[in-house]
Amino acid sequence: MMLILALIYLAIAFGMLVALAAMILKIGSLLGECPAARQAARAAAVTIATGFCAIGAGGVALIGGALPLVQSEPAAGLMVALGLAALCLGLGFTHAVGTLRAVVKDAPAGTAA
Repeated sequence: MMLILALIYLAIAFGMLVALAAMILKIGSLLGECPAARQAARAAAVTIATGFCAIGAGGVALIGGALPLVQSEPAAGLMVALGLAALCLGLGFTHAVGTLRAVVKDAPAGTAA
């Protein structure tokens, strides 16, 4: 039973991670349509999304590692782990998008392609 819950957790948590990373890339692509900061936005989006995935995957793995500690209530432990993963990934996403905005805002005007 615990193995099934751990697999469910991993599928959902990594699904959230991939969805948020795709959103970072999409936001970077949309910001890249601005001629004033085109190159900076695209390069920053890839870099920031890569860092977000690396840190997020580590966080998901650490939270998942705590699942065996709640063997008495595995379903409740799954919900707590998913909630914590969603909270941490959401906070990381907010920081990533803020960083992307700062890069685009501070980009020199001569970076247009």
